[in-house]
Amino acid sequence: MKDVNSRDAFVTRLKGRLLAAIMSILVVAIQGIAFGQAKLLIPMDLKQTDHLKAYGVAFWVLQHNGTVDWLLNYRGGSFLLDFSDVAARECRIRGVLFEPASASDASSIYAEVQREDNNMDVVRLEKVPKIAVYVPPTFKPWDDAVTIALEYAEIPYTKVWDEEVLSGKLADYDWLHLHHEDFTGQYGKFYANYRYAQWYIDQQTMYEKEAKRLGFRKVSDEKKAVARGIKEFVGNGGFMFAMCSATDSYDIALAAEGVDICDVMFDGDPPDPDAQRKLDFSKTLVFENFKLDMNPLRYEYSDIDIPPSDPPPIRDPNTDYFTLFEFSAKYDPVPTMLTQDHVSIVKGFMGQTTAFRKSLIKRTITILAQREGTEEVRFLHGNFGRGTFTWYGGHDPEDYQHAVGDPATDLSLHKNSPGYRLILNNVLFPAAKKKQQKT
Repeated sequence: MKDVNSRDAFVTRLKGRLLAAIMSILVVAIQGIAFGQAKLLIPMDLKQTDHLKAYGVAFWVLQHNGTVDWLLNYRGGSFLLDFSDVAARECRIRGVLFEPASASDASSIYAEVQREDNNMDVVRLEKVPKIAVYVPPTFKPWDDAVTIALEYAEIPYTKVWDEEVLSGKLADYDWLHLHHEDFTGQYGKFYANYRYAQWYIDQQTMYEKEAKRLGFRKVSDEKKAVARGIKEFVGNGGFMFAMCSATDSYDIALAAEGVDICDVMFDGDPPDPDAQRKLDFSKTLVFENFKLDMNPLRYEYSDIDIPPSDPPPIRDPNTDYFTLFEFSAKYDPVPTMLTQDHVSIVKGFMGQTTAFRKSLIKRTITILAQREGTEEVRFLHGNFGRGTFTWYGGHDPEDYQHAVGDPATDLSLHKNSPGYRLILNNVLFPAAKKKQQKT
């Protein structure tokens, strides 16, 4: 009897230990599942302490083999990623506000975003875009808003110029930004005001030497060839972003293939007197039926730009704003991504090309932002071949009327700039490339 009781007691203790072990394993498993589902939310509404650095954090996650869910129209276009102490520390180091989200919180967020009656959606960012910036060798980072934004957000990029474009090296990249280049070969049409300035003389000399080295008789011929090379990059699936004069001068160069539109001080001989009639608008990406401004003493390429840069327009920066258009997140994810912001009305800013005349824009182009009550289109997007392009008017979103020689914009003073956010939307855009191809 005693042996039976001992055996029963042993079995009871064994069962108890097994049950305790099983419960311990279940607790660990449940904790692991909960940890795996825990998320880190980077809100992009007015609560965010540094909107611009937040894009850098998203890019950093992609660089470290993570994925980011871009919550379109949710709290200003917030980012949701798997929680980790490392990611949280990176946010703290960069001064980016984040909110831990439990598995339950994350489920509620996804449910809200994906409800049919909400104009929201989720786009998965999963690819690290290879970024190139088209700039001349004399480039200074403070000359260009995009490079200022990339460096402040700590997003890496590679500089390329004419030789890389003409030799097909753009195929190595996903995304290309065009520095404020003049693709017509008229040196920015700075001749009237700066032809005796040493920087202008040095620039013309450098461009002429580069054109000859690459086998071109004129700078204008070389720049037109570069414009065609960039167009081929887009057609093959590349993403192109341009601002200011790199937009209208680019399309003018495409339309003027084989046509001399440069005066004698730019290329050594007079322009074709019949140049306007010979323009081929079927070759352009965005604009058609525009009129060239062939006066070498005017700071304008054509009537695309409004208001004209010459003479400088008299405008009140306190009343100069443009409005972002709203798109369907579920049916038009691409323009929705490009217009994510914590405000819908953005402060305007000038440039050699400030805004695009709406009546000269092809019907195939999607207008993203416009100055209400005017023909001034500030932000647009389009497709060509398998790729896309986005153009943004103006020079620097936080420098209303940037002039040659002005100091660099310090983005630490503009951490929550709505205008700069529109630039960085484009930088993350190619990360969702696979998602876009399915839609």
